[in-house]
Amino acid sequence: MKRLATIKTTSYIEISKSALKNNLNFINSNLSKKTVFSSVVKGNAYGHGIETFVPLALELGVNHFSCFSAEEAFRVHSIIGENGTLLIMGSIFDDQIEWAILNKIEFFVFNYNTLNTAILISDKLKRNAFIHLEIETGMNRTGFDFNELENVFNLVQNHKYVTVKGICTHLAGAESISNYKRIKVQLKTFKSVKGLIKTKNEINPIYHSLCSAGFLSYPKHKADLVRIGILQYGFFPSNENYIQYITKNKINSNPLIRVISWKSRIMDIKNVKIGEFIGYGTSYFTNIDTKIAIVPIGYSNGFARKLSNSGKVLINGSRHDVVGVVNMNMLAVNISELENANIGDEVVLIGNQGNLEISVSSFSDFSNLLNYELLTRLPSNITRTIID
Repeated sequence: MKRLATIKTTSYIEISKSALKNNLNFINSNLSKKTVFSSVVKGNAYGHGIETFVPLALELGVNHFSCFSAEEAFRVHSIIGENGTLLIMGSIFDDQIEWAILNKIEFFVFNYNTLNTAILISDKLKRNAFIHLEIETGMNRTGFDFNELENVFNLVQNHKYVTVKGICTHLAGAESISNYKRIKVQLKTFKSVKGLIKTKNEINPIYHSLCSAGFLSYPKHKADLVRIGILQYGFFPSNENYIQYITKNKINSNPLIRVISWKSRIMDIKNVKIGEFIGYGTSYFTNIDTKIAIVPIGYSNGFARKLSNSGKVLINGSRHDVVGVVNMNMLAVNISELENANIGDEVVLIGNQGNLEISVSSFSDFSNLLNYELLTRLPSNITRTIID
C-alpha cells in the first residue's frame, strides 16, 4: 500500500529559525574576524536533524561544519556540496578515505594507520588529503603523543599530496572549574606543539582546541577555529558555564534561545475510577476518580522510562503529570483538572505553550540525562519542520 503523504509521525519537532539566528549572532559577537566558527552537527545535529538543521544554518551564513564520522559527513556533504568546508572529527575508516579525498573533505588523523592510508590513497589519486593532526595533550582518548610528532612530520613532509590543514586537540572538561588545572596543563602542552611546528617550514596549519565550553571558559585560546556545538542550539554546556558567563558579563537573562521544540497530540481520553491502577504494574493507584490522556510517545521515541510518574507535559496551557509507567510507545497523563481536552489536542513535551515552558534542562533533571544525551536520543525518524 502506498504511504500517504499526509501521514505524520506520532510526535514532531519544530526548529526555530529566529532562535538559531539569535544564537549564531551570540557566537559571532564573541569571535574575532580571524577565528572561523565551525558548526558541530554530530549526533544528528544534536537531535535537531542534519537534513533540517544544516540547510537552515547555510541559509543563515554558516559555511564550516564539523561532524563525527564519515557517515555523518556523507549526509552533510550531500546538502552543502561545494558551498562550505566539512571536517570529520572522529571516525573515518580506510575504505572511506578515498571518498573524503575526492570530495575535499578534511578529517582528523590521530594514529599511524589513518595517516599511512591517507598517504597511500592520496599518492594513488594524485589528489590532496587535507588532514588535521590531533594531538594528545591530556584527554587520553585520541591523538598523537608529543614524542611522536617528529616522525609524523617527517612522514607528511615526504609526501606532497598530504596537506596538514590543522593542528588540534580537545580539552578534558572545560565545562567545570574542577578541571582547571588539567586543562591548563593541556593548553601548555599544545603551546609546545605550536613551538615545534614553527621549526617546520613546510607546515603552515591552523590551530584549534576549543568546543563550546572552552569557548566560554578559555576565550584567550580561540586561535584560528572554534568547534561550537551545544551553544548554537541554545544551551550552555553546563549550569556552571551559564552562571560564570552571566556573572562575568553582568547580565541577568539567558542570551541564548532554545532552537528545538518537541510536541505530540492526545490519541485518547479515558476516565478511571477510584481504586484502580493505571498502566503496567502497580506504580500508580487512583485515590480519586481520574481522567487521563493517552499520548502516543514512549521510550522508543526518546521519552525516557525514568520519567514514569515524574514527567511533565503541557496541554491547553497548563502543566500535567505523567502517571504510571512510560511504555514503549505510549504514556498516560493526568488531566483531571483540565475541563476542556479533546483527542488531537497539542501536547508539548519540550517547549512553550502559553506562558509555560518545559525546558530541556528540566526534562533532563527528571530523567537523569544530560542535555546532550536527551537531545541526541531523539529518533531521526521524527518529523522535523522549520518555523518562524
